[in-house]
Amino acid sequence: MPDRDPGLQPERTRLAWRRTTLSGTVVAVLAGKTALAGGGSVAGVVAGAVCCVCWLGFLRIAHRRIRVLAASRVPGALVPRRAGAAVLCTVVMAVCGAALVLQG
Repeated sequence: MPDRDPGLQPERTRLAWRRTTLSGTVVAVLAGKTALAGGGSVAGVVAGAVCCVCWLGFLRIAHRRIRVLAASRVPGALVPRRAGAAVLCTVVMAVCGAALVLQG
């Protein structure tokens, strides 16, 4: 049985954070486009703006985590407060996206 390479898991986790950030970017861009399409209602613009703010928050959390994973051979665990913030940003982006789709 080959020895486990401890460097692979942080690399996979770092790549997962990058993929999730890219997905969030697509959601934020589409939310902004949808919010402004057809003249843009006040509720649509607010939902698009909230989605973009949450994306910026998630981007900050992800960038910080990616730096930690790249800098250390054995990175520490994700702080629960940051994990909760990342989940909150993701859920709020999903709710705002659904509101924009239902509004349109």
